[in-house]
Amino acid sequence: MRVALLAALLLALTACRGTMPIGRPLDDPGRHDGETVKIKGEVTGSAGALGQGAYRASAGTGTMNVLSRGRGAPREGAEVGVEGEFRSVFTLGDTSQAVILEERRFDP
Repeated sequence: MRVALLAALLLALTACRGTMPIGRPLDDPGRHDGETVKIKGEVTGSAGALGQGAYRASAGTGTMNVLSRGRGAPREGAEVGVEGEFRSVFTLGDTSQAVILEERRFDP
């Protein structure tokens, strides 16, 4: 009984965890590399076919590339929430590029 209660509590706490500003993982990409992150933003570019896709989510703090497998890409202008694995691509000067490997998409 205690184990079930603890599991339910952990699940509730995880579900309540909010999104982070897009700029936070981009400010220190090495620190967040491989972590699961949740962001939300407006789709500013997208391409997809046959269930595969890529798109860019933008908010006031930055822009993040997202790779989607099995869900395609949302249309430009759509508001999306994304949860997935953050992967740092490169940092050059004050520019960081990264991608989220989408695991789940939700309404922000």
